[in-house]
Amino acid sequence: MVIFLVQHGRSLPKEVDPDKGLSEEGRAEVARIAEVAAGYGVRVSCIRHSGKKRAAQTADIFADALKPASGVRQSSGLAPLDDVAALEATLAELDRHMLVGHLPFMERLAAYLITGRSDKPVFKFQNGGILCLDRGSDGEGWVIRWALMPHID
Repeated sequence: MVIFLVQHGRSLPKEVDPDKGLSEEGRAEVARIAEVAAGYGVRVSCIRHSGKKRAAQTADIFADALKPASGVRQSSGLAPLDDVAALEATLAELDRHMLVGHLPFMERLAAYLITGRSDKPVFKFQNGGILCLDRGSDGEGWVIRWALMPHID
């Protein structure tokens, strides 16, 4: 079982856009990563996002490139401060789903799945990057399979 975790692309400041939609730079970075993922043949069955404008826009850009069979949908439980343990119970239904959300949620979710603790980060997310997690071969726990990030700094 595989899931893809994505932090939304770079957004505009609240003073420019109160809903904090994607900036031009954010759109370009997400589009570039989405095209790279498509070029590698990444298969995503559905893209779920938090409902915030920047996450929805990021999800739509990935959907244009990856063409998920079940499309794009808003999902609860992906907001910045949501409980990562609550999402774990639904992961069995989310094979090959891409989850587009926010920090600190994404970093806490990755840590929780890999170590069982959400308070010790195991991966540093970048806006618009993808972290692919795979269920361990024994069906227990998760491992990092690969990552695509806009920058290698």
